[in-house]
This record gives sequence, C-alpha cells and structure tokens, in this order.
Amino acid sequence: MSVMDLNKSISEESFRVTPVRQVNARFPVTALDSIVPPPASVQFLMKRAFDIFASISALIVLAPLLLVVAALIKMDSPGPVLFKQTRWGKNCRAIKVYKFRSMRTDMQDVSGVAQTVRNDPRVTRVGAFLRRSNIDELPQLLNVLKGDMSVVGPRCHAIGMRAGGMLYEELVPEYHHRHAMRPGITGLAQMRGLRGPTDRPAKARARIASDLHYVENFSILMDIRIIIGTLVSELTGGKGF
Repeated sequence: MSVMDLNKSISEESFRVTPVRQVNARFPVTALDSIVPPPASVQFLMKRAFDIFASISALIVLAPLLLVVAALIKMDSPGPVLFKQTRWGKNCRAIKVYKFRSMRTDMQDVSGVAQTVRNDPRVTRVGAFLRRSNIDELPQLLNVLKGDMSVVGPRCHAIGMRAGGMLYEELVPEYHHRHAMRPGITGLAQMRGLRGPTDRPAKARARIASDLHYVENFSILMDIRIIIGTLVSELTGGKGF
C-alpha cells in the first residue's frame, strides 16, 4: 500500500464523527467524579499491554535522542529540562504530564490556560524546533508507562483550558465524556490535523467530536490506524508551533 493510499484509508471519511448531541449515553456524566469507564475487555487489556511494550521500547531506542535534547535545552536557556503540568486524566483525575521544556521559565504558564500562538515570545529557540517536530511530547512516554496516559486516546487537556474564550465544559456539555478513557499522546483529532490554538468554538467542537467518536468506537485496529496516520502526517510535515 502506498503512502497516498494509506492516507486515503485513514481519512476523515474512514472515521465519521458522531455529532456531540448524538453521543451514546453509556458514559453518563452527572459530576466530574462520576464518569462510568468503558467495561473491561480483551481489547482494553491488549491496549494496556501495547502501551507498556511501546513506551519501554521507545524510551530505550530514543534514549540517545532524549539525552541530546536535554543537553540542548540546558544550553539554550536556564531552567529545568522537563516541564510538568496538571491535566485531566481518566475519570477526570488530575495527573502530572511531562514534556520537554520549550518556553522561558520566567514566562511559561504552568496552568496551560494561556495557549501558545504563532511566533510566541515565550518559546525558546530550541523550544520552537521541539514544538514544530513534536519532540517536546516524547517525555509523555513516562506517563504512558505509569498508566496515566495511553499512546492513543483523547488529547490530554490542561485543567481550565479554554476555547474561543469559554471553558471547554461550557462550550461542549458532553466534554467530560472524553475522560472515560486514558488521554493519549496522539489521537483521532490530531491525526486529522485538528491541532494548534482553539481560538474559534468550531475548532474546539470538531476536536471534541473526534474524541467522543473515538471513545465510543475504540478498537485496537483503530489505534493502529491512528498511529500510522499520525506518523504519516508528521513525516509529511508537522504543524506544531
């Protein structure tokens, strides 16, 4: 199968988005701590086994790159190599997510509420490259190994994150349904290119609709297609900044 055929097979039409208002009620949300997680199954056991294998393997193989990146960050600007931020985890549990630091320590927003914009003055020289290539996300492999995250899942959002000037919870009433599963390093929304600042409500709704579709229709096959689609997308030109 050629790259072009592969891109076509993982296109948006391959994963039709379920409108937010039609999301299945099997994940009822009456409070932030009352999300009903998906039932245990062989598929979920396989998913966790894959997460453990993939995170350990990637950390070993990428160790030289991770050390080089850490050294470049230290040489480029003062401050720690890793950036830790509190984000939504499974069942709305707060988790600490790791990233390579890409901003100046005196200007970074630990809360994550202030979204990054193009040519953001907070971003360091090394950080700009890390964000553009998504290398800054690699420390999240530690979160996957710990069990806080998965390789594939809804994007891990900072608590209090806004879209179009509104809290996600206010913009999309079903927002917390996406937390019925572990957040992922990549996901259906990211594979489709739904990245960057959510300055317009329509952008945010499109991302959440993709997340909810994934939660409803999860399968190992879908995870594999999302991983391949993400790799193809990044190799043909990432859009991070």
